[in-house]
Amino acid sequence: MQGSAPPSRPPLARQLTWWALAFPAVLLVAMATGSVYLLNWIHVLSGALWTGADLLMGFILGPVLRRLEPPTRAAVIAYLVPRTLLYFPMVALTAGTAGWFLASRLGFMTPGNPLRPWTLLALAMVLVMTLIGLGVLLPNSFRIWRELGRPTPDRERIIRLNRINIRLAGLQGLMQMGIILVMAHFVF
Repeated sequence: MQGSAPPSRPPLARQLTWWALAFPAVLLVAMATGSVYLLNWIHVLSGALWTGADLLMGFILGPVLRRLEPPTRAAVIAYLVPRTLLYFPMVALTAGTAGWFLASRLGFMTPGNPLRPWTLLALAMVLVMTLIGLGVLLPNSFRIWRELGRPTPDRERIIRLNRINIRLAGLQGLMQMGIILVMAHFVF
């Protein structure tokens, strides 16, 4: 059948990391209960998992993929991409949202608070990373997934789009390290 996915490819819904929905669920519980502890916990956990995954993608997986033969590289990408389509947006949006509410709840956004400039800097960096993630990384990943579903996928297009994503993931990893430096100013 023309344009259909190869029979060995499971549907996208079966490949997504549905457990990643636990992050916004915990965030909602933290906000509903007013628990600063739970809000801080989900912020730190989702931020650490986002940062770690970006650093892994950008600085470890990127160089490994560059050394693989195109068919092997495409196979690794085909396995990896669907599993990140839900994971990255969930940890990124949870970390940023929890950070915003935590900063507001702790008074870091109050004019005159000496931590306000650091808070605004961290929030600006998260905004840039969110725009890159939702505006470039996620659409590219979806394009890769769709291309992989074609009867004759364009491997060069897949590799090119994935190369962009790997580089942007590395950039985000560096920005996240910058946010961690900013967060070092916050002492409780």
